[in-house]
Amino acid sequence: MAPQKSAPRKSPRAKTLRFVLGDQLNRRVSSLVDLDDGDVVLIVEVMAEATYVRHHKQKIAFLFSAMRHFAVELEAEGIAVDYVRLDDPGNTGSFTGELERAAARHAPTRVVVTEPGEWRVWAMMQDWRDDLAVPVEIRDDNRFLCPRREFADWAGDRRALRMETFYRGMRRRTGLLMDGKEPVGGQWNFDADNRKKLPKNHAVPNRLRFAPDSTTREVFALVERHFAGHFGDLDGFGWPVTRGEALDALKHFIADGLPTFGDYQDAMKAGAPFLYHALISPPLNTGLLTAEEVCRAAERAYREGAAPLHCAEGFIRQILGWREYVRGLYWARMPAYAETNALDATRDLPWFYWSGETEMNCLAQVVSETRAHAYAHHIQRLMVTGNFALLAGLAPAQVEEWYLVVFADAYEWVELPNVHGMVLWADGGVMGSKPYAASGAYINRMSDYCGACRYDVAKKAGPDACPFNYLYWNFLMANADRLEGNPRLAMPYRSLAKMTPARKAEIASDAASFLDGLSADAPSASRAIPDEAGRRSKDQLRIF
Repeated sequence: MAPQKSAPRKSPRAKTLRFVLGDQLNRRVSSLVDLDDGDVVLIVEVMAEATYVRHHKQKIAFLFSAMRHFAVELEAEGIAVDYVRLDDPGNTGSFTGELERAAARHAPTRVVVTEPGEWRVWAMMQDWRDDLAVPVEIRDDNRFLCPRREFADWAGDRRALRMETFYRGMRRRTGLLMDGKEPVGGQWNFDADNRKKLPKNHAVPNRLRFAPDSTTREVFALVERHFAGHFGDLDGFGWPVTRGEALDALKHFIADGLPTFGDYQDAMKAGAPFLYHALISPPLNTGLLTAEEVCRAAERAYREGAAPLHCAEGFIRQILGWREYVRGLYWARMPAYAETNALDATRDLPWFYWSGETEMNCLAQVVSETRAHAYAHHIQRLMVTGNFALLAGLAPAQVEEWYLVVFADAYEWVELPNVHGMVLWADGGVMGSKPYAASGAYINRMSDYCGACRYDVAKKAGPDACPFNYLYWNFLMANADRLEGNPRLAMPYRSLAKMTPARKAEIASDAASFLDGLSADAPSASRAIPDEAGRRSKDQLRIF
């Protein structure tokens, strides 16, 4: 049952108005920990948040449905909820406008909020403190294991911030996978054991998906009314939209996915977008699950003999390590971090990132699956769509916007550092010691994409060669002044030095011919994708 539509009204004086954002759907989030009788919880659906980029239809549907279900769960506890739907009369379309309206309705003595995930919303909150007639208290986000201030203290003014160092500190702090002061198994990181390709004819397990209920179907209709031109389809929607469903998804992964997750977490297979991945990042990033309970569940599976150590460690590292790390880096280095462009990449994002219309099968597969599910796993994001963006020199702001648009789990705090630093090396090495550049050989080794491709991954030159092959070497040549002194790139630069001038010229010619043929414009026959009027201009990409 969805929460009742709101209408302008007067209510008894509230002690506190507690404003819960759409990605803070957790009963124990800091803004709700001390709820008292008379307090009112405000939750709002607003157009500005659905359109500051043209989010995937499934992301909007997931969030609005999860918000409505969360409101019902609060009301079942006897908590007063002021829920504003997108179509409600008088909805101003913005966080600020709805907070002002709610303050007028309820006349609270104070407003309490949990800090947001994005700088632009943080800036709004500072204005609330200045402009509202009542005090606004902004609390730390207790869903994360490392508070922003603690990460900032750790980061200090160091230029390079390595995740592995941070991760080991978090292991010691939390005790996860620790035997006293030492890591379980005698080593911190089992990444070398987690790089296997799926065996031929390997049977991929069925993954738990959730049929849309009446509330979700009602949201689908709303999305089709208001966001019909947004990227993506709703037909493949199967995300958990309640706390109970999210816990079921976690339980399913721990039992059926985690025991083999480590082995095949980097594998890719056509027609199998999920493989052994957890599929819990949307509910985790929205508050339906917490990082600690997810990590503890994986650790418990290892200690009970239900999952091998390298699988449990590899999964925990993604959350306790990468997820906490990128969030800390975002807040410690923004807003200047987003403006860097260490490789001077300026090429426009090709249209096939929206349409999937490319003869490169790996990219066509990943974009098409992303359209269908608002999801791609981390190697597809890093080594297919990301690797191409790096090698082709695509403009960081455009690539970052694409990642923010297309994935159900994307919020700027997690998307921007991963794409800006890890994918594009636009930060010049703050996050990663080298760019994650690779030729077609990597994709061929980790997937079955290449066998069905129009291009030949074994060919190095000419119109039938896999474009990743010559783009890789062209990337190294074009960025030699920036990268050839990098110790981690010493081997490929030695190989490049051995190439004849004629071979280098051939590489440059093949790369130029291919890149010049890319188009950022939509062919007239293409399906509707975010149009230029609906996308942010370059000057609007970063608003703080």
